[in-house]
Amino acid sequence: MSRRFTFPSALLLIAIGLSIFAVPAFADHGEGNKDDQEQIPFNDLSGPSRAVEVVEISGLLDPVLTDMMIDTLSNIDPTETLAIVFQVNSTGAVVSNEVLVDLADHILDAPVPISFWVGPSGSRATGPMAQLVGLSDDVGISPGARFGAMGDSIFSESSNYQPFNLPADTDLITETVGFNEAFERELARQSPVLPDHLFGIEGFEVVIDETADPPTVEPITQTRFKKLDVVKQFFHTVASPAVAYLLLIVGLGLLVFEFFTAGVGIAGVLGAGCFLFSTYGLYVLPTRWWGIFLLVLAFFAYSIDIQAGVPRTWTAIGTISLIFGSLFLFDGTPLSWITLVVGIVGAFAGMAAGMPAMVRTRFSSPTIGREWMIGETGEAIEPLSPNGLVKVREAVWRATTNRATPIEVGETIRVAGIDGLWLEVEPEEGAAKDYRDRSKNK
Repeated sequence: MSRRFTFPSALLLIAIGLSIFAVPAFADHGEGNKDDQEQIPFNDLSGPSRAVEVVEISGLLDPVLTDMMIDTLSNIDPTETLAIVFQVNSTGAVVSNEVLVDLADHILDAPVPISFWVGPSGSRATGPMAQLVGLSDDVGISPGARFGAMGDSIFSESSNYQPFNLPADTDLITETVGFNEAFERELARQSPVLPDHLFGIEGFEVVIDETADPPTVEPITQTRFKKLDVVKQFFHTVASPAVAYLLLIVGLGLLVFEFFTAGVGIAGVLGAGCFLFSTYGLYVLPTRWWGIFLLVLAFFAYSIDIQAGVPRTWTAIGTISLIFGSLFLFDGTPLSWITLVVGIVGAFAGMAAGMPAMVRTRFSSPTIGREWMIGETGEAIEPLSPNGLVKVREAVWRATTNRATPIEVGETIRVAGIDGLWLEVEPEEGAAKDYRDRSKNK
C-alpha cells in the first residue's frame, strides 16, 4: 500500500527541525554566561593599537537587541576600544520609546566615537533605527542600501536630539535616501563594503602594500566582531513576526493532530513547544489579542468538522477566522504575503483535508481493525442512494447501502460490512436478504 505525505507529517517535520535548532541553543547557553560572543578578528591582534568593535544589528529592535547595544555601550574601555561600529539592517522597533531614548543617551554619552554602517546592499534603516543612526557624526551607506522614513519622533519635544541635524519637517520623516543621494546631501559617506567604512574612521591605521599588483590597503588597527550568543539569537528570531506566527500555526495544528491521534504523544510535545515559543514572540511583538482569539477559534472550528468527518459549516467558520486572524494578528508589523500564504493555505489544507482523512483511517491498521463495527447500529444523517454519511457511536463515516437499498435521513442503519474507508450499511428493518450466506450453510 502506498504511503502519502500528509500535512500532519509536514507539521511534524517542521517542528522537529525547530527543535533541532532549539536544543543545541540551550545546550550552548550552559557553557557560559556571556551576554554576547566575539569572533576572531580578521587582522593581527598582536599590535598595541586600540581595536574597532563591529556589532551587527539585524531585524526589529526588540529587548534582546537593545539590551546588547546598551550593554556594549556601557562597557566600553577607551584604552582598548577606538570606536564602535553598528552594522544595521532594521526597519522597526517593538520596545518602548523610553528604552530607545535610553539607548540614544548611551550613544551620545559614549567615551569613543559611535559609527553606523547601513549595509551590505539591500539593507534598510528606517523608523526608530534611522533616528538613532542620525545621532551619529559618522554614517556610512553601501550601494543598494537606504535609510530614512523616520516616522514619529521617539524623542520628547523638550529634548535637543535632532537626527542628522535636520528640521522637524524634513522629507526624511516619510522618504528614504540611497547611496548617491545620501552622499550628495552630506548625510553619509559612501562605504561600499565594511572595510571601506572602517578605513574612514578617524584613527584607524592602515598600510599600503605596494608589492601587490595593484597595490592593496591592509588594516593595522584590530577589528573585533560582536554578535548575539546562540540562545539570544534564537529568541530574537522567535520574536520576528513571521516566525512567531508560523510557530503558533504549527503548534495549534500539532495539538489538534495529537488530540485525534492514538499516538505516543510526540506531536503533542512538539506542538506544545512550538506554541510556548510562539507566546514569547507574541508577547514581545505588538499583537492584537482578538487576532490570537480568531486563530484559536479557527482550529477549534476545524476540530468540530474533523470529528464529523467532512468539511461543513464549521470549516467555513474556521477558514474565515483563520484569514482574518492572520491578516490582523500584528499591529504595525504586517506579515509578508509569502508567510500568509504558507500559514493560511497550509493550515486549511491540513485541517480541512488531511486531518479528516487521518481520522477516518486511524483504525484501518490490521493491528487494530474495525471488524467490531460490523453489526453495530447507527443513524443516517443524509440520504443514502446509494452513498452518503452515517453516524455510528457518535462518529461520522462515509457509507454505501448494501445492494443499493435506499435509506432516508434519520433511519436506523446496521453496519453489514467494511470496504476500505467505507462502511456497507443496510436498514435495520426491511433489509434485503442475502440468500448466498444461507446457501453456503447448507
